[in-house]
Amino acid sequence: MAYFLAKIAISALVIVIASEIAKRSTLLAAVIVSLPLVSILAMTWLYLDTRDLDRVATMASDVGWLVLPSLTLFVVVPAALERGLGFWAALALGALSTAVAYAAVVAIRGVAQ
Repeated sequence: MAYFLAKIAISALVIVIASEIAKRSTLLAAVIVSLPLVSILAMTWLYLDTRDLDRVATMASDVGWLVLPSLTLFVVVPAALERGLGFWAALALGALSTAVAYAAVVAIRGVAQ
């Protein structure tokens, strides 16, 4: 249980640090958020929990393919905001666009189970 709580605390800390830095510098926060910290943490937790290198390799490959459609969010949201759409509507449109892009990549390539 302590290990599980430590995983939660470390993972949450990354998000809190990035959001606090964003109040002072959006560029620095963007650099931090664009780093694959969540992927690094997830692969680390998976390895520590399973010691299964094949699963870690498969996860890393799947993440690599799914990074591509996730970029849709970062194109659609600023474009929608610049065209006068409100924040929540732009975020919803970006999320919907990203979901469609994810579905397309999964349909075309598939991902491991």
